[in-house]
Amino acid sequence: MRKIKLDAQEQEIMDAIERNEYVSVGGKELRAVADAIALRKKNMTLTIRVNSQDINRIKKFAQTRGIPYQTYLSEVIHRISVSV
Repeated sequence: MRKIKLDAQEQEIMDAIERNEYVSVGGKELRAVADAIALRKKNMTLTIRVNSQDINRIKKFAQTRGIPYQTYLSEVIHRISVSV
């Protein structure tokens, strides 16, 4: 059997599973998780023109948080749309 090499994050998850830190969920809790995932599903492309200085600042901001800038922008749009 071939051993799969896990990255650090995957290994951390696997270790947590082996320590029984994850538990099964069902019913309302499972539905809530599924609904949250569905809300985050990206199913449309958006093309806009923006100022390059704005994008560069956004890229730096996202990089300091360790996330891709497009993911950060998507999250900002999502938060705004939920509050409207």
